[in-house]
Amino acid sequence: MKALTRARFIGRDGIYAVFELDHGVDLRIGFVEDDVGRILMRRDGGYRLDRGWSVAPGGSDPSYEGRGRDDLSGFACPSADVEEGEGTVTLRGATLRAVVTLEPFGVAWYRAGEGVPFLQDRRTQAYFVSRKTHAFSHFVERGGDERHYGVGDKAGPLDRTGRRFRVDAVDPCGFDAELSDPLYKMIPFLLVAGPTGAHGVYYDNLATAEIDVGATIDNYHGLFRSYRADDGDLDAYVFAGPGVPDVVRAFSRLTGGHAFGPKWTLGFATTSMAIADAADADARIADFVDRCAEHAIPCDSFHFGSGYTMIGGRRYAFHWNHDKFPDPAATLARLNAAGLHPVANLKPCLLDDHPRLSEVTGVGGLVTDGETGKPAVAQFWDGLGYHLDFTNRQARDWWRNGIETALLTPGMVSVWNDNNEYEIWDEDAVAAGDGRPFPQTLARPAQALLMTKLAYETQAAWAPDKRPYTITRGGPAGLWRYGQTWSGDNATAWKTLRFNLTQGLNMSLSGMFDIGHDVGGFHGPSPGPELLCRFVEFCSFWPRFVMNSWNSDGITTLPWMHPEVIDPIREAIRLRYRLMPYLYTRMWRAAEADEPVVRPLFYDFPEDPGAATTEDAFMLGPDLLVAPVLEPGADSRSVRLPENPGGWYLFHDGTHHAGGAVATVAAPLGRVPLFVRAGALLPLAAAGLRVDPATDTERELVAYGDVEGATALLYDDNGDTTGWRDGAGLVTSITAVREGDAVSVSAKATGRYQPAWRSLRLRSVGGPPLRPGTVEGAALTLEA
Repeated sequence: MKALTRARFIGRDGIYAVFELDHGVDLRIGFVEDDVGRILMRRDGGYRLDRGWSVAPGGSDPSYEGRGRDDLSGFACPSADVEEGEGTVTLRGATLRAVVTLEPFGVAWYRAGEGVPFLQDRRTQAYFVSRKTHAFSHFVERGGDERHYGVGDKAGPLDRTGRRFRVDAVDPCGFDAELSDPLYKMIPFLLVAGPTGAHGVYYDNLATAEIDVGATIDNYHGLFRSYRADDGDLDAYVFAGPGVPDVVRAFSRLTGGHAFGPKWTLGFATTSMAIADAADADARIADFVDRCAEHAIPCDSFHFGSGYTMIGGRRYAFHWNHDKFPDPAATLARLNAAGLHPVANLKPCLLDDHPRLSEVTGVGGLVTDGETGKPAVAQFWDGLGYHLDFTNRQARDWWRNGIETALLTPGMVSVWNDNNEYEIWDEDAVAAGDGRPFPQTLARPAQALLMTKLAYETQAAWAPDKRPYTITRGGPAGLWRYGQTWSGDNATAWKTLRFNLTQGLNMSLSGMFDIGHDVGGFHGPSPGPELLCRFVEFCSFWPRFVMNSWNSDGITTLPWMHPEVIDPIREAIRLRYRLMPYLYTRMWRAAEADEPVVRPLFYDFPEDPGAATTEDAFMLGPDLLVAPVLEPGADSRSVRLPENPGGWYLFHDGTHHAGGAVATVAAPLGRVPLFVRAGALLPLAAAGLRVDPATDTERELVAYGDVEGATALLYDDNGDTTGWRDGAGLVTSITAVREGDAVSVSAKATGRYQPAWRSLRLRSVGGPPLRPGTVEGAALTLEA
């Protein structure tokens, strides 16, 4: 590749300062928000792909055609001064400053009032382009005391320093949660924390690439990290921080924010390929409903594996196997009547003998081999097939019709978009691009994003008064605008627990707030009693709580598969339902305020040096610390608790533990150590068998320690209203004020919703007594 080491400042172009470099390159630098900068490269006067689908500022949602790379709508585009110096050009805004050195060319980024850059291009050859291919590279300096997070859906420890990752997507069934790479998603976003605070960089490029955060050491360049793309455009967004929460929020807002799913999606759910693949699948599903009732296992949905579409052992989208399901509508009606929302697995590859293949080929609705003009062939589970092209309007119409007629009409309520990594390795594959074709290599993950967007919009049109729920396994940044994702087909192993934890935390820091892991592990030998129970405990604190399996020994993972641990498994699930008011409020805040639900300890305790090195515990919102048991044979757990005024309380028995010290507590099966931050006001519900706002009649507010001056928010609605931003829900603001030897708790409620619970019972753990204060704005009462 050719190094770009010399530049000439050629003037302003709107918000950008424009620089001309060698080899036909020009580069634009500007501020799109007060705390977000942008570097945008063009080669030979244009872009490889002049649009994208991930960036959606201001809550906008790009069309299927994509958002133009030069489109600045939705950005604040603050004004900035440009100053020319001796060999430098400085862009100065209210919050950011970018100093561009012309030779050797590079950019240093500063926050206002700071004399040290938080991000500095490598001073020895920071930018490269290939004149033989379309590859390019970007190198920046790396501090030896910096920590690296994010990069989307990736295996391994929490701190990414010293790793190299492939930005690509495959179907790694049973992957090693410590070592496997790549996995399912392509999200080139890096969050960096260190002595200068936190900052982030997002490369808005959907081509395959490599991110190196210190794996490569080169004596000529000092410490550095790099992004190297095989194709596409250098379009980098720089987030100034200065805190980790600031970076996470800014990235979430850049990519359109997060969907707010229905409340029932937070309940426990089950699926298994073996159930839907079985010849007696209908009977097995009926038995599942009966066994949930028999064992009093709370459950809110059943997710159909793709076996419902099988003919002769091969899967065909939108086809119901009527030998296994003689009356799909009746099957789905039984599930809906039992309160188990049915969810349909759907895959975007049509096998080469799909009975409706001609309908799609007739409208040119498949990704095409540009050399032959025929559909591009790809390997899939049951043989060769072709992928639907979601950049083709007629293909989308066909897919939408399939969702409506084959799934929603008989009674499915949601679409689970699976196996959508688009492993099309034909180098000549072309996407229709809604009339502007482009090589598939430039935007493979966009197909998964558009597949999920289409499912979201189809469900929204079908039930316009309900919030849609969609799931996707693959995709790029922005997939969270439409719904939920998870860590994929994990292995049934103790190692998985340990590294699913850090994998999930980095997914959360990368914008994916509604996430979880396959409970029990997806693939491998069926989990034994202890491993299954610990998996349930661990996964019960993540937003997605789905037991999913395809075990190599043919045994289906179910809550009652090991009778000796049914009781602790039930108790772990019931705790999840008791915490539902807190969890639902955190999901609302994720959509309302771009706050991750699950996060590493250093997110909430940045000043505590021990929080940054804790990789075996996590925060659920700002008040709960979860210390799951990750090793076999353990009946206790030790964890260092962050420094917090007043310390921490063990949820299960109220015992007090000091902050900044190691706590060792009992951890019998079914009871994961759960600590509550002193000063927290924690809302709780009764542990029911379903998530049903209409029957949710009990609410308790527990104060931990001295809560003087504490505040809390509690969000309620009917569970799926689309008017949650417009007052259709109820937001209860709770405050605690010291009055003599007691604390007075008051509430102010805004919104139209009247919850089934009308009385908020107050209880104190380790602190002064509570007494009811005033209530404003709703027919609610406080009880001591």
